[in-house]
Amino acid sequence: MSIVVTGATGHLGRLVVEGLLDAGVAPDQVVAGGRSTDRLADLAARGVRVVTLDYTDPATVAAALAGAEKVLLVSSSEVGQRVAQHRVVVDAAVAAGVQHLVYTSAAHADTSDLVLAPEHKATEELLAASGLPVTVLRNNWYTENYAQALQQAAATGEIVASVGEGRVASATRADYAAGAVAVLTGTGHAGQAYELSGDVAWTHHELAAAAAEVLGRPVTYRAVSTEEHTQILRSVGLDEGTTGFVTTLDADIARGDLADATDTLRTLIGRPTTPLVDAVRAILA
Repeated sequence: MSIVVTGATGHLGRLVVEGLLDAGVAPDQVVAGGRSTDRLADLAARGVRVVTLDYTDPATVAAALAGAEKVLLVSSSEVGQRVAQHRVVVDAAVAAGVQHLVYTSAAHADTSDLVLAPEHKATEELLAASGLPVTVLRNNWYTENYAQALQQAAATGEIVASVGEGRVASATRADYAAGAVAVLTGTGHAGQAYELSGDVAWTHHELAAAAAEVLGRPVTYRAVSTEEHTQILRSVGLDEGTTGFVTTLDADIARGDLADATDTLRTLIGRPTTPLVDAVRAILA
């Protein structure tokens, strides 16, 4: 059962490769693909086949997927380029006769107004048209996405955002990786789109409280308007594109686009997802 993991040099992809090995998949049946294979040397030492896989270089993708039975397509991190890059992997998977392709999408990508959803929706449409047996993992937010905010909180005692009272049903990278491993090593998942999230949707007040518990000193959430947030971000040197993305995302959260907590992930992995305070503790460590 050969399994190719794309984006294995990233946090999620690496965790999936390690999870496959922990689940008993033979190392020589796991292919870890990424742009910088030197970062995968430790996996190669464990017997994993390490290959160059660059979404912008179709030849490397075709070579990596040759003979693969299953593929985990970890979505590209290059916003604005994702659909074209994902198409390269889908085309290679079709040519290789892949028996099961698993894709990491976004929460409710087919219906959401989330700023990140359109590229994921377009990729899901590519997959549906490909004829491949596909499982879509619609991952909600990653708790680690708040690492910078938490580090700032450690320095200033404050988390600043324009999310209002919006809730976030986040889980950790390790939780989502475990879900991907369960799907890749299990049966009956083809043709499914799973809405994956943490068990609990939390507010930024609760994020601040978790940070305070971990740090052992007060941390507060300061809710600001989109306009005030824009000025704050500009004042610290963020460019217009990044500023607009951050404030749009916060507006999406305020609207409730990441608030849907389901039990699907905990069911797949056979345990509760990581509690917020534990995730914050690991991030701040």
